[in-house]
Amino acid sequence: MSISTRRARERANTHERIIEAALHVLETEGPAALTIRRIAGDVEYSAPVVYQHFANKEALVLELVAHGHRLMLTRFLEAAQEADVDLRMRRAASEYVRFAGEHPHLYQVMNAPAIDADERGRVAQPAVDALKELLNTWSARHDVVLADLDEACETLWGTMHGIASLGYLSNVGNDRARRLAEQALHAILLGWRAEASANDQGRREKMQG
Repeated sequence: MSISTRRARERANTHERIIEAALHVLETEGPAALTIRRIAGDVEYSAPVVYQHFANKEALVLELVAHGHRLMLTRFLEAAQEADVDLRMRRAASEYVRFAGEHPHLYQVMNAPAIDADERGRVAQPAVDALKELLNTWSARHDVVLADLDEACETLWGTMHGIASLGYLSNVGNDRARRLAEQALHAILLGWRAEASANDQGRREKMQG
């Protein structure tokens, strides 16, 4: 192994250790405990070493946000394996809320207003695209023409986010929130199907008239 290759591998390993340490602190102690000094101490490096990998705390937090959305993407891809398209959508909603319940501090950071909106959108895009593909497949299977696929996807995402937030309340809990998310997605999709059916019926009556 060449010196350059070994150094590159060591740098990658250090980078990964920093991220793992930051995730551990975030998930166990919350965002307030997440500082460069704390992370450096946990991985037994000096703060300047951490700054060699991340320009500032915001850059490190953005990496954690990206990690969270990669986990979310995995949940959506698993949901896509369901044979029934309606079940896929309900499972996607359930898995979104489950993720928020299993990683509450990470989920909080993923949606924190302190994160630059453009950067957050960039790292979230693969997960958003996966949900959009699920919705596109559903609409094609049921012959439902959505006027704006992006807006429809945002409607579903916003619904899941709102119900996931309910899961933080002690009188709701994550299990019930997951059921509510499935019911909400089911109701929205039924509404879109009913609207498409009514529009088709109206067009047929107009042509016959």
